Amino acid sequence: MAFYLDHAATTPVREVAVKAMVEAMTAGFGNPSGAHRMAREANRALDDARDAVALALGGKPGEVIFTSGGTEADNLAIVGSLESRRGIAVCSAVEHHAVLEPVERAGGAVVPVTETGVIDLAALEQVLAQAEEVAVVSVMAANNETGVVQPIGQVAEVVRRVAPDALIHCDAVQGMCWLDLAAHCADADLISISSHKFGGPKGAGALLTRNNPALGVLSLGGAQERGRRGGTQNVPGIVAMAAAISATVAERESQVPRVRALRDRLVDEILASVEGAVETGDRASKTVNIAHLCFDGIESEALLFLLESADVMASAASSCASGAQDPSHVLAAMGYDRDLAFGSLRLSLGYTSTDADVDAVLEVIPGAVARLRERS
Repeated sequence: MAFYLDHAATTPVREVAVKAMVEAMTAGFGNPSGAHRMAREANRALDDARDAVALALGGKPGEVIFTSGGTEADNLAIVGSLESRRGIAVCSAVEHHAVLEPVERAGGAVVPVTETGVIDLAALEQVLAQAEEVAVVSVMAANNETGVVQPIGQVAEVVRRVAPDALIHCDAVQGMCWLDLAAHCADADLISISSHKFGGPKGAGALLTRNNPALGVLSLGGAQERGRRGGTQNVPGIVAMAAAISATVAERESQVPRVRALRDRLVDEILASVEGAVETGDRASKTVNIAHLCFDGIESEALLFLLESADVMASAASSCASGAQDPSHVLAAMGYDRDLAFGSLRLSLGYTSTDADVDAVLEVIPGAVARLRERS
């Protein structure tokens, strides 16, 4: 039996999403760009999905652009903004690489964070004031490694005051299960989500474009998504994503306290049983599902091997960066010592998590860390 504690990387697909996807692949397989009855049915399914996404994000259906996932949505937000308006792109130092790399490649500015992982608002104001023009400012809703939640409302206040022509983008990929994104990202012009982070299938995502600001187009060759993203839509994936969103929003109020209790017990008992364990950031400002710790004197790769040998599935930094030789850029931005950061561990919970998952980790972690320290 495997104990899955890697929900921040991907979450098991919900049964309602599987059912919706199968129905869309069998009964409703028409091309939504066509004119006949089956095509119109597929297009209506997209419209219904657009309604669900817009409702969850606090926008309008016509503001939703369906994408292949969070990475494409982030890229479209940054690159599309740069192509449609003058100025640079600005982001925080702890963004996902899907935001950080487009910003850096375009010669943009990266804003530091405090030791708790929250963006330094004074530094943000200084960066914006020094820039001749700013096209877009991107700050994530919640960090994919540490779970630290960013103050989007305060970020927006600074941006609107200092760089009023800039668009505000919020990578909300990690937030759907744990935050009311309609409220938390209410001041954002652009919001990215990814289906597989909240119980939908991989390969589907969306970008909410509040008030439909002008954006450059990344995918040419079709008039789909009102000309904003060419290519036949992934109807089964989108319909399944919508089903997962509706289920996630409906369950959020009950899941948040349940998962918080699991996470708190997990972290508290690890800190009590493993000398030298360090919890990163401020737990009060994190999403309730992520337990992120560092252990001195060990390396994450070896610890993950021992955990997997005990059927515990976890990760170190972002799953997108697994195999990297350098420690997390997020921990570096927060000021953690390089050697300590090499011993980082992310244990992330989700809607399927139980006490048995927590018990499995607590049974293996102390011995695994001690064994690795003896070897070193």
